[in-house]
Amino acid sequence: MVVIKGCRFCKEGRIPDYKDIASFRGFISEHGRIYSHSRTGTCAKHQRQLTVAIKRARHLALLPFMTHI
Repeated sequence: MVVIKGCRFCKEGRIPDYKDIASFRGFISEHGRIYSHSRTGTCAKHQRQLTVAIKRARHLALLPFMTHI
């Protein structure tokens, strides 16, 4: 498990967007679960925004709800 120090979104000065699918790969497990903020290193504010953005992307079929291995 790799823990990133500091929030990636705070450092870059941006907010999570549901259209930016490539940036979500580091926040979702191989089974489709959203990683917690303690594992990803995001602050609480951006973790909530990230969760909403991932759920919106799933609802619009930009991301799968679950992957089968």
